[in-house]
Amino acid sequence: MTSPVLDLPAAPDPLDAPPLRWGILGAGGIARSFAHQVPTFSSGEVVAVGSRDGTRAAAFAAEFGIRRSHAGYDDLVADDDVDAVYVATPHSEHRAQALLAIEAGKHVLVEKAFTRSAAEAREVFDAARDRGVFVMEAMWTRFLPHMIAIRHLVRSGALGEVVSLYADHGQRLDRDPGGRLLNRDLAGGALLDLGVYTVSLAHDLLGTPDAVLASGALTETDVDGQETVLLRFGGRALATCSSTLWTRTPCRAAICGTQGMVEVDGPFYAGSSFTVTIGDDRRTIEPGHEGGFQYEAAEVARCVAAGRTESETMSWADTLAVLETMDEVRRQLGVVYPGE
Repeated sequence: MTSPVLDLPAAPDPLDAPPLRWGILGAGGIARSFAHQVPTFSSGEVVAVGSRDGTRAAAFAAEFGIRRSHAGYDDLVADDDVDAVYVATPHSEHRAQALLAIEAGKHVLVEKAFTRSAAEAREVFDAARDRGVFVMEAMWTRFLPHMIAIRHLVRSGALGEVVSLYADHGQRLDRDPGGRLLNRDLAGGALLDLGVYTVSLAHDLLGTPDAVLASGALTETDVDGQETVLLRFGGRALATCSSTLWTRTPCRAAICGTQGMVEVDGPFYAGSSFTVTIGDDRRTIEPGHEGGFQYEAAEVARCVAAGRTESETMSWADTLAVLETMDEVRRQLGVVYPGE
């Protein structure tokens, strides 16, 4: 009998995806990764970048060989050569900027967390539905080769009944007192930036939880500095999701079933190696790829070419469910953003 460890599905090659012309909205750190990885490792092309600071946009474009830069987001979304817009700004801006791109008839990929709340996400999805454009949360982890393999192991029953999931994500991100992560006006805090990875992993592999229990601590600026979230699924399964912006943690994950388990090396969200143990069979799998953002960009391109408005792997319902869980976590911790 073939071991399920040896029969793992492969990720589609991003170079085989239909071509798509991207405009990047925002010129920060994560936009830099997208600007490098998408044209390098996929069939996609970055043709424009927009920033509120025209000088910054021009410097970004020059660095990455992008043909056009725009001083302002209105000009970016109005660019006729742009098929899809990648929103790479603080969480507080995602809703308004996604709606701006949708109104211009562009397909949209919005950085995670998709919006500050489920209510804001519903506004974006309603607008996309009315306009008939594609929209997806940029939860790049779901499209990486290691997650395609791990999802198969869980859903095929190779691990038996999954009863325990553990994931942590901690980075030391509080060194700048005036930084985005500590700023309530910019929807800062550990949960939306780091914890979203752990919560989304639990949703991806176990579904929507029946109960949410959170404990944590706030910063002096009243955003969450760290939290541990316990999610219950059905009668037996539990997921423990921890995040912190006060220290670096192993950033590992484990998915444990009645017949076997998967241990994911850190950082679990970025395409790390993982070890599968089923009975006496224990093997380590190396994903063996560069970059990572090219996989989500290729998914957008495939969906757009097929005329779909959402991805099955990161659907609108998936995004809403994750945000509803995080809304409840924030409620229990007492984290409230301006205007809520």
